[in-house]
Amino acid sequence: MRRLLIALLTCLILPIIVVKTNAQDNLAKSLLWEISGNGLDQPSYVFGTIHMIDQEYYFLTEAAENAFDKSQNVTFEIDMEEMTDIGVIMPLLMQAFMKGDTTLSDLLNEEDYKMVANHFQQIGLPMMMVERIKPMFLSALAAGDMSNPTAQQEVVSYEMELMKMAEEQDKEIMGLETAEYQMSMFDSIPYTAQAQMLLESIQGDSSEGTDQLNQMIELYINQDIEGMQVMMNEDNDIMEYQDLLLIARNKNWIPIMEKRMKTSICFFAVGAGHLGGNQGVLRLLQAAGYNIKPLF
Repeated sequence: MRRLLIALLTCLILPIIVVKTNAQDNLAKSLLWEISGNGLDQPSYVFGTIHMIDQEYYFLTEAAENAFDKSQNVTFEIDMEEMTDIGVIMPLLMQAFMKGDTTLSDLLNEEDYKMVANHFQQIGLPMMMVERIKPMFLSALAAGDMSNPTAQQEVVSYEMELMKMAEEQDKEIMGLETAEYQMSMFDSIPYTAQAQMLLESIQGDSSEGTDQLNQMIELYINQDIEGMQVMMNEDNDIMEYQDLLLIARNKNWIPIMEKRMKTSICFFAVGAGHLGGNQGVLRLLQAAGYNIKPLF
């Protein structure tokens, strides 16, 4: 369950050579890829982000900056500009609550519920405030070091940094899916499973969770998108929801990307966990007839 939480950091996204891969080949270690061919008049780009990282580890290569500058629009998983609109945010906040009259006390036995209640009381959140919130969202708050993996360090978001750059360059900002869709996905994960994730975030070995997060960040810094995929695949909890969180979304994005690339130079910025693997965005683009090339 901890790896499922970590995976959301790359799902909640490098001499230049042409790579023609098959299911057995590993993709090059690169966060930035050029998309060309298949009738495109000009290439577009896809870049893998991580949704939260220490300021000291944040980097953007010269190739990524050049690709960004060339692009006419920037497309995130969701339209980041909408996240600054209170009219959009308020309905989304309502979706953070469990459906019906379900509460955490319905999902946990008495002993486990008391542990959860004590934990939130200690961090200044009485249970009356969180009782009906979906446990998966509470996990991020409850996981000790996992909720603040960078302790005393300043945390930055690639999406927020890229959005600032887009606004400065007056680029159009778009999304591949709606925030409502992302929120609704978690209704497909049983509340009982979410409650267990929350419980493990509180009672689990925090050093283990920190080690796993550090491993994922190291893979990201090394631009090892295939290594990220392997790490996620090693956890049965992630595999159980992989189609929901990754594969189905990847497949939904391809026709949207195709349509936009036909009319403009696009810079797609998605969680790096979506890029690698046999059902990742890169191989799906190849299967659709496009050439992909890592840019260092």
